[in-house]
Amino acid sequence: MSEQELPTLRTLAELVDLVTHRRGLFVRWSRGPEADARGRSRDDLTGTRMSGLSANPLDVAAWWGDRPVRLWVARRLHDYCHLPREKGPQVRPWVLEGEEVDRGPDNEPLVSCQRAVAWIGEEAIAEATALVEDQSHDWGPLRRTDG
Repeated sequence: MSEQELPTLRTLAELVDLVTHRRGLFVRWSRGPEADARGRSRDDLTGTRMSGLSANPLDVAAWWGDRPVRLWVARRLHDYCHLPREKGPQVRPWVLEGEEVDRGPDNEPLVSCQRAVAWIGEEAIAEATALVEDQSHDWGPLRRTDG
């Protein structure tokens, strides 16, 4: 499936539904599946090619308990929503089905992409950001900057 044929998950609810019904999904912030076709990220500090694509797992961790999946997914999106500001507006989130093959320099999963699943739309990101920011009184400061 080409990037143009990938569906876009426009709302957080659509992504939550996907995560609830499938395992082995990751969110990757990049220029897209075609740009990542080599299947390897590069360490920004050293320039070294790594053994997979850096991505953030969407499977709900056991320690999360019975907390809302919606909040879990929102946090996973929010963790890297600063990347378009740092790496350029072409960087956007997409969901991939994959398998962890290693760990990167920040202990992030490095993943082999088995299949591109969907783009994540800006509305879903905005919903995730608002939901996480609503939690800040319970969670403490996240030390994220806007700009």
